[in-house]
Amino acid sequence: MDIHEYQAKEVLSGFGVTVPDGALAYSPEQAAYRASELGGERWVVKAQVHAGGRGKAGGVKVCKTDTEIYEACENMFGMKLVTHQTGPEGKGVYRVYVETAVLIANEIYLGFVLDRTTQRVMIVASAEGGMEIEEISADKPDSIVRAVVEPAVGLREFQCRQIAFKLGVEAALVPQMVRTMKGCYRAFTELDATMVEINPLVITEDHRVIALDAKMTFDDNALFRHPQIAELRDKSQEDPRESRAADRGLNYVGLDGNIGCIVNGAGLAMATMDTIKLAGGEPANFLDIGGGATPERVAKAFRLVLSDKKVQAILVNIFAGINRCDWVAEGVVQALKEVEVDVPVIVRLAGTNVEQGQKILARSGLPIIRAATLQEAAERAVGAWKNDLAQGVNMRAAL
Repeated sequence: MDIHEYQAKEVLSGFGVTVPDGALAYSPEQAAYRASELGGERWVVKAQVHAGGRGKAGGVKVCKTDTEIYEACENMFGMKLVTHQTGPEGKGVYRVYVETAVLIANEIYLGFVLDRTTQRVMIVASAEGGMEIEEISADKPDSIVRAVVEPAVGLREFQCRQIAFKLGVEAALVPQMVRTMKGCYRAFTELDATMVEINPLVITEDHRVIALDAKMTFDDNALFRHPQIAELRDKSQEDPRESRAADRGLNYVGLDGNIGCIVNGAGLAMATMDTIKLAGGEPANFLDIGGGATPERVAKAFRLVLSDKKVQAILVNIFAGINRCDWVAEGVVQALKEVEVDVPVIVRLAGTNVEQGQKILARSGLPIIRAATLQEAAERAVGAWKNDLAQGVNMRAAL
């Protein structure tokens, strides 16, 4: 789960990270009033969306007067901010963060991520702050400093000092850098985060170390331990299909293809998508219905997949261990009777009670295409999609 910049700053400030004074606003008038409350001579107005690259897309403006703040917000509110991270559809702007501007002497990149290779928290830092880490890695790879944290002892001060000196931070500011890094690490570990990123972490002209921007991502599976973090979720920034799936206990990721997938188990779902690709098709989604594939759960999965208008065929691939094939078959039949399904449905069942499941599908009288293997199911799904597509072209030609 991602959270907004202002939320990440509030979280990090609770762990000792210094952030600029700022306030949230939901209208141009409120933004101008927030600036007057903050005081100062210059302010930065930032669109709050779950994406980087906001400045290049017009989502960050430096303002000197109330009028400039009002005009900047007039342009931001309601717009679809399109960056390299949002895709062409962009993300809607419904709130802005007004912050007092600071005089910057240096910019630093600082990130904490979970490194799957070492199974440790890795610190990634660079003196070339203000740039995306991908750009830094491509253009100036030698500037990147990495350090792995041993979980048995946690982040030690000597590691923080080593990183600070490698970044060229002057000795007088090292204690502030140590406090910032240790605060980020504590937030990362105590709140089950998967990423903490400050870009840029700035050294101001008055010799302060301040987090000018912040991003945090959290492990969805651990949110039950942190209700205060779960409350920060903003569904307006999420794919509505993925949001609906999460609310129903389904693991769903929308893709750009046209063959919908309903599968139990993440590994099997990945294999199903690969097999569809090998057969010449494109998966429309990743959908793992999990271990408890009851008829009701399968019906919910059908409704979710069909909410994607690009879907032109549905492949159900179930390997029943904890599940039962007869339950899944009942769910498929129930879904096809309750939901208007106007695309081919291909079902492959294997495992517990597979014979009973096949009989339920056969007795239903519904136009269900059955398959014995994953390869056969993928080939039949792609064939059915292409056949329907060809029929549609012929009908349009005849008209």
